[in-house]
Amino acid sequence: MIAAAALSMSLAANAQNKYGETPDDSIACISNVSLYQEFYKQKAYTDCYEPWRQIIKHCPRFSKGVYQRGEKIMDAMIKAAATDEEREAYIQELMAMYDTRIANFGEEAKVLCMKATTLSEYKPQAVKEIYEIYDAAVKAGVNDIDENYITLFFKATVDYVQAGFAEATLIIDNYDIAITRLEEIVEQVVEDTLKVQKISGYINNVDAVFSPYANCDQLVSIYQNKFNENPNDPLLLRKITDIMMKKGCTESKLFFDATENLYKLEPSPSTAMRMGTMCYGKKQYAEAVQYIQDAVKGLTEKKDLYRAYLTLGLSYNGQNSYSAARNALMKAAEIDRTKGEPYIALAQVYASSSRSIDDGMGGRSAYWAAVDECRHAMSVEPTEQIANMAKRLIGTYSAYFPKKNDAFMLNLIDGHGYVVPGWIGKSTVVRTR
Repeated sequence: MIAAAALSMSLAANAQNKYGETPDDSIACISNVSLYQEFYKQKAYTDCYEPWRQIIKHCPRFSKGVYQRGEKIMDAMIKAAATDEEREAYIQELMAMYDTRIANFGEEAKVLCMKATTLSEYKPQAVKEIYEIYDAAVKAGVNDIDENYITLFFKATVDYVQAGFAEATLIIDNYDIAITRLEEIVEQVVEDTLKVQKISGYINNVDAVFSPYANCDQLVSIYQNKFNENPNDPLLLRKITDIMMKKGCTESKLFFDATENLYKLEPSPSTAMRMGTMCYGKKQYAEAVQYIQDAVKGLTEKKDLYRAYLTLGLSYNGQNSYSAARNALMKAAEIDRTKGEPYIALAQVYASSSRSIDDGMGGRSAYWAAVDECRHAMSVEPTEQIANMAKRLIGTYSAYFPKKNDAFMLNLIDGHGYVVPGWIGKSTVVRTR
């Protein structure tokens, strides 16, 4: 009697931990664990199934490993299914396993992504269900989702829209979510060059999937009617101006109208930045400088400050204020050391200022400095987008290099050091054509 009482007390205690809620659960749990473990060691996954299933039923908090191994066990059962109905039943049991894991071990966003990815492997045609699971994961905590799942979430969004379950605006909304999350991850691992390159690849993948919806005409087509219906809806106005700024559609009338309305409704550093971007698009450079200078006083997010100083530098260049342009662009480069864009912009500043350089060659030495910045941009951000921009500019600027004979008359020889005079004052090397 004493022994029985001790066992009962022990099992009751186990009800509060991983062995189940009741003494009967604990007995069932313990009796199946050894069977499950032995079969799993032998890779007899279909034999594992029944004892594994009893563990999930009677002691779902036994260990996270039970769920991790469960993916392999259920895969074996799905592949061994004799009929489509049996296969479907096993798939649904696997989906339920993920829900049970969340209920007992948390990590909702991460596990929901695993669930959606697994479902897409077994039932790629289940477009609606796959997207809805990813969407639930994002809503549960987008900051808890790894970069690979972010790209899958966005692809699922496009599939969902193309299947007719939602309007194209959902693609744009979720593109913003995906890119923002990936950019945040880059900021977190900025010192890890390999990791940054990997995530930059994910960003390129998302951009590639988004490309059919990303041109300015398409964005205007998607959002113009919504703007006409609700021209003073701050949420809509922020969406319109956000995506159009990201995709460089700042010269469209829709962007101007949405920006002005948003600034009237919500004057703030972020809306001042939008006004500055709008004025830059209209080539109203003095007004752009004024708005952006006001904006940077209140902006705190790194990505916002980076974009502000980049646009400020371009606006100064539009005014032919070259030194101020360089200072702003170098501030942008300092804020985000992973970006090549400030150096591409600086190359354009050097090139546009060539006529102001008195070097005896009509300012052609400015193009040496410009090409140097293009090459530096590619080393800082080795992405296809930056490489394409840089190579195009290098081809253009190289055509303006002085002829060999003209350089020789000034005692300039290819490969020799040279300091570009004037405001540039940059050390470079002589190059001729």
